[in-house]
Amino acid sequence: MNGTDLLSIKAFAELTGMNQSTLRYYDKIGLFSPVKRGENGYRYYSPQQTVTVNLVNVLNDLQTSLKDIGEQEKSRTPESILELLTKQETKFDNEMRRLHLAYSITHVFRNLIQEGIAANEYEISDVKSDALPLILGAINDFSENRFFYETFIRFCQEAKSNRVNLSYPVGGFFNSIDDFVSESSQPARFFSLDPAGLEEKAAGRYLVGYTRGYYGEMGDVGQRLLAYAEEHKLSFTGPLYVIYLHDEISEKDTSRYLAQVSVSVAPKRAKRGVTVSRG
Repeated sequence: MNGTDLLSIKAFAELTGMNQSTLRYYDKIGLFSPVKRGENGYRYYSPQQTVTVNLVNVLNDLQTSLKDIGEQEKSRTPESILELLTKQETKFDNEMRRLHLAYSITHVFRNLIQEGIAANEYEISDVKSDALPLILGAINDFSENRFFYETFIRFCQEAKSNRVNLSYPVGGFFNSIDDFVSESSQPARFFSLDPAGLEEKAAGRYLVGYTRGYYGEMGDVGQRLLAYAEEHKLSFTGPLYVIYLHDEISEKDTSRYLAQVSVSVAPKRAKRGVTVSRG
């Protein structure tokens, strides 16, 4: 084959790996046309046109619009291609950030749902937990008989300024188990389970219990945690966290929402006896 040979559309498609239908479409829109049409209307291509096909394929792989590809095919310079590539690179940067965020949110929800399916919701567990990154919201104000939703809505309204992504699951932070038992629908703060969070639920030993119900409906899980700690001579040593393993993302029935309640503990210290000397 030399530079003067012409190829049928079938032969050119086999040479370049392109579909004949794609070649016909490109010809129809004026993006890439054969060098000659026979009297029978058949399309004929020159072997040198493979370089144009390569340009089209490369720019197409870079998700360049057909309009931009057509403009570059007609007249291009290193400067114009550099400008186009810079634009596409910015587009891909934004898309990769979006995909990374979507993957992260998917990963968090998948782990929570899987944990909820495997959980024994009727038992209290004494477990060692790894650190869990999160973003804490502002301190909640339940004065003047504020309801749960009024405070939660305020948290949502302030989320953007506090760099909280509400696409991640939101949980409740209590300063102590006493606060939780006293009013389980009034967390001291809300938090987002954003893996990029600078705060964290510390690694350590936790008592973990579960309960089903709508947001703020904690049943008797607080009393069950207290009873377990008393029976096993454990002291509560830190804050309490409420995380919904199953929420509206995985359950349609709100009464089936599954909350995990965890609070850090440590063995109770034995009281030191007092020695009285007899003389």
